[in-house]
Amino acid sequence: MTMRIQPSILSADFVNFQRDFGTISEADGIHVDVMDGHFVPNLTFGLPMVKRMQEITELPLDVHLMIDNPDGWAGRYAELGVFSVTVHFEACLNPIEVARSIKSNGSRAGISIKPGTSLEAVNDYLEEFDQILIMSVEPGFGGQAFIAESLEKISAARKQIDSLGKDIWLQVDGGVDETNISAIAKAGADTFVAGSAVFREQDRNAKISLLRSLAESAK
Repeated sequence: MTMRIQPSILSADFVNFQRDFGTISEADGIHVDVMDGHFVPNLTFGLPMVKRMQEITELPLDVHLMIDNPDGWAGRYAELGVFSVTVHFEACLNPIEVARSIKSNGSRAGISIKPGTSLEAVNDYLEEFDQILIMSVEPGFGGQAFIAESLEKISAARKQIDSLGKDIWLQVDGGVDETNISAIAKAGADTFVAGSAVFREQDRNAKISLLRSLAESAK
């Protein structure tokens, strides 16, 4: 199983994205949190900024839409040519249509659930998606501590994915660092979003390599 580290730019310098992207060249992708100030209590950026990000890096962009009305917006982000677009189950009116819209525009489709949402809520939709994102903190702000109870949900998601026999990535976002990534990998995750754990370091590529090595050793 391939282990992927995707630093979250929520912890980067918002006026120096091009510089900061250059400091994480060993990453497997860049996690881009789009927040609208409604679905979550924070505001980041929108379509024009993500379009510009796509132009200044060769790393795959993993766009995470923490917004109202993802049904109307997800396909537009996919049209930019980003690697993947993840929507929140809690905000979707029709998850299956959203997944198909994202994929028809050339991006991988992801579905995310908050800590308070059960895995069972998305079981009927999972095979339509290329990845599921388990939020291990309440979405909205970086630097939060990993919710330990998330491990049980991650383990259950791994069993569900394996039962489907499909190549669905299992991503975890929230409080991931060197103290817990081994346990998260053992629970079944293969894709890890790490924000402050990476961007607080002087040598960010070294930290990315360490996190990947810990995840690989755990498996």
